[in-house]
Amino acid sequence: MSPLWIPLLGLSIPVIALLGNLLFKPWLEHRERRLTIEANALAEKAAQYAAQTERLEQRVRVLERIITDRGVDLSDEIGRLRDTPLN
Repeated sequence: MSPLWIPLLGLSIPVIALLGNLLFKPWLEHRERRLTIEANALAEKAAQYAAQTERLEQRVRVLERIITDRGVDLSDEIGRLRDTPLN
């Protein structure tokens, strides 16, 4: 083995480390940005599902009230419920 190899190997390690940092760091930043965007989209979708679930629960409560409330005329109750907004 030539004595020239030892300094070349010694200098190549920091060069490889710097090149790895230059290539790996942007990839990590890109991946982090992509994951942040995906997380925001999933959070928005979860909020939409939660709102839809709340609307459906309100409708079920109204239907349960109509079914269980026998003393009120059904057509009058439906008419009043149509006039009131859900939100």
